[in-house]
Amino acid sequence: MPAEFPDFRLGGVLATSFTATLTERQGDQVERIPTPQRLVDWLRVNGLAVDSCTNAQLERAYELRESIHAAATAAALGDNLPASAVETINDCSVKGRAAPVLTPEGAREWRLSSPSRVEDALGVIAADAIDILAGERDGRLALCASPTCRAAFFDTSQSRTRKWCDMNTCGNRQKKARFIAKHGKNLRTAK
Repeated sequence: MPAEFPDFRLGGVLATSFTATLTERQGDQVERIPTPQRLVDWLRVNGLAVDSCTNAQLERAYELRESIHAAATAAALGDNLPASAVETINDCSVKGRAAPVLTPEGAREWRLSSPSRVEDALGVIAADAIDILAGERDGRLALCASPTCRAAFFDTSQSRTRKWCDMNTCGNRQKKARFIAKHGKNLRTAK
């Protein structure tokens, strides 16, 4: 029987969805891509199918993920981007050999080299991070208000005031905690 892994958190922004493969960064961390095969699975789900992944490629993916998280966190806080994070993001971007292609439906897809390599997929993720960090996309980088999460996310809401990386997890957990704090005594006595 295969080992069970936590579900992927899929979002509309590739770079911050990638950083969300490690969640609860300030609490009991949850690693969503603990094996090379899980990275292959995550890339496939995100339209970046690769043929295989080695342990060294997985380690490079972790390095890129943490560099994007560090740079996005700094940007969200208005701080200077860490030089080592910028270097890793740039290095991954230039080492990938992916190209954007237009589908018959008018959508952009990424075509990876043949055979499809993890480095190509990481290059696409790095390029997406560069677009966000350089202000090329309409939105703002923010940090999740959950004290155990603190994930960086790209807020494209109309008001740009989103508080949580994911309403279904962090948002609901925080709202539930506030409700229990406010009504907890009444809930216990009602039983």
